[in-house]
Amino acid sequence: MQIHQVKRVHPNKTKKIVGRGGKRGTTAGRGTKGQLARSGRKLRPELRDLIKKIPKLRGYRFASVNNTKPISIKLEDIAKIFKEGGVVSLSTLLSSSLLSTKKGRVPAVKILGTSEVSKKLNIVGCRISKKAKEIVEKAGGSVK
Repeated sequence: MQIHQVKRVHPNKTKKIVGRGGKRGTTAGRGTKGQLARSGRKLRPELRDLIKKIPKLRGYRFASVNNTKPISIKLEDIAKIFKEGGVVSLSTLLSSSLLSTKKGRVPAVKILGTSEVSKKLNIVGCRISKKAKEIVEKAGGSVK
């Protein structure tokens, strides 16, 4: 056997040349320029796009319900409006116009007090400071 009689097991692969004209026009089937048309392209990280879509400033859309501060109402104001032995709750505060709804919701309430109150009041379903609780219980009222 001589060298001119030896045949290759695997024939040469023809290298495909892209973007050299032909019947496809100027772009030669590669589309218009852009990120995908560049050589050595790196696609933009998907995580970065998600991060960039999140608004930068805090408190954009949703105000947390737990972090909202309760509206403070003075015990003296409650004593002026409510009668002896009256029940103070969110609904009675709304009806007495000491409290108003915010965006259709009843806000949280905290009752504060420093001066003495002589009326007997029953407070239900409201936050109350320690000092105000002492004043109400001293006058003969109750806090639940």
